Amino acid sequence: MRIAVFGSGYVGLVTGACFADVGHEVIGVDINRQRVEDLNNGIVPIYEPGLEGMIASNREHGRLSFTTDAAEALDGADVAFIAVGTPQGTDGSADMTYVLQVAHTIGDLAYGDLVVVDKSTVPVGTAARVQGIIDERLESRNAEHNVEVCSNPEFLKEGAAIDDFKHAARIVLGTESDNVEKVMRKCYDPYNRQHDKILVMDAESAELTKYAANAMLATKISFINEIASIAERTGADIEHVRVGIGSDPRIGYQFLYPGAGYGGSCFPKDVAALAWTAREAGYEPQILKAVESVNQFQKTQLGKKLASEVGNLSGKTVAVWGLAFKPKTDDIRDAPAINLIQYLLDNGAFVRAYDPIAAPNMDLKFGSRDGLHFSDDKYVALRGADALAICTEWEEFRAIDEERMSQLMAGRTIVDGRNLYDRKTMKDHGFKYVTIGRPVLNPE
Repeated sequence: MRIAVFGSGYVGLVTGACFADVGHEVIGVDINRQRVEDLNNGIVPIYEPGLEGMIASNREHGRLSFTTDAAEALDGADVAFIAVGTPQGTDGSADMTYVLQVAHTIGDLAYGDLVVVDKSTVPVGTAARVQGIIDERLESRNAEHNVEVCSNPEFLKEGAAIDDFKHAARIVLGTESDNVEKVMRKCYDPYNRQHDKILVMDAESAELTKYAANAMLATKISFINEIASIAERTGADIEHVRVGIGSDPRIGYQFLYPGAGYGGSCFPKDVAALAWTAREAGYEPQILKAVESVNQFQKTQLGKKLASEVGNLSGKTVAVWGLAFKPKTDDIRDAPAINLIQYLLDNGAFVRAYDPIAAPNMDLKFGSRDGLHFSDDKYVALRGADALAICTEWEEFRAIDEERMSQLMAGRTIVDGRNLYDRKTMKDHGFKYVTIGRPVLNPE
């Protein structure tokens, strides 16, 4: 099949590369000329394991290319995916500017039958809205092409997106058109072999499914963080509690990990957008407000724990391990490390930060801020540090040299926002080990 993908961000690149990888001919479209030029020269603007190699391989075999010319991409296309950004507006709503711009473009340039797919995360009713725009543009130029719009939300985890696409638990398709279903089944057929994973429903239900899925996962994170706050105040150990409830098959272990709060491009934005959708529909959401509130509270806790254990932060040096909102990505959007670094700098501390991938993005975020230095090695960041804070559970942080850390650090306080280490081991090496949802462990 010939596929056009509008948007060369995270979702668009993964979608295009994975479809090209099974033999479809894919053209990515973006209005950013520099990005298109970079992609055609093998420069990938985001970090996602396996993506750079997949794009290079499919470009080499002529199955994947990039252009700024929408007409070129739509020429002969069977399917056009809309995978542009829907950033959060000031009122919590999803900004639909880019999605609607693509709808106008398709309506103006489509010269044949076409299935248009909303891949972006969009509010309920967007497929109908996009269909209306395209129909209006087609009618204005007396075009009689059969252009149908459906919803096909993505369920990709950053850091495991290629595997999620190729081995999806489900492929949600929002349409009531037999023709659209037939075309989309052909599109996804290489990834739908072992059993039928395609769930066909109306577009509105598909759109709500995406928001509901992310809101449910965010809810689990905020729930376990709230239980962790209770555990800290009652002497319980959240790690025991987590296992105690996660072993129940009705609950499960996934996303039941206490930490510094969730971030990224999806959960914060989608929870807010779903809450906005509810209010627009005349319903005041209760759980969604609590999920957001708990998460905002949780992002303040690492800074407060440091201040409580170290004392006056002014003039102190704090090492920060992990800047991305999660491992295996360079995405720092709404990352807990942002809140922590800002808090430390505002309170006069010096920050030495390390992340294996995301440091350049955090550097751009803060600019040339006095008191903030980025290290190329996790141990280098510890030199002379009065305390260490851990924000992201990168694998390289799991195995550490405690003796070396003890020799490098001026202080002995570790505030671990991901509960990575054995508490007794840290205590035996002379560290004050502060975690989430567990009693503070002081060295003997």
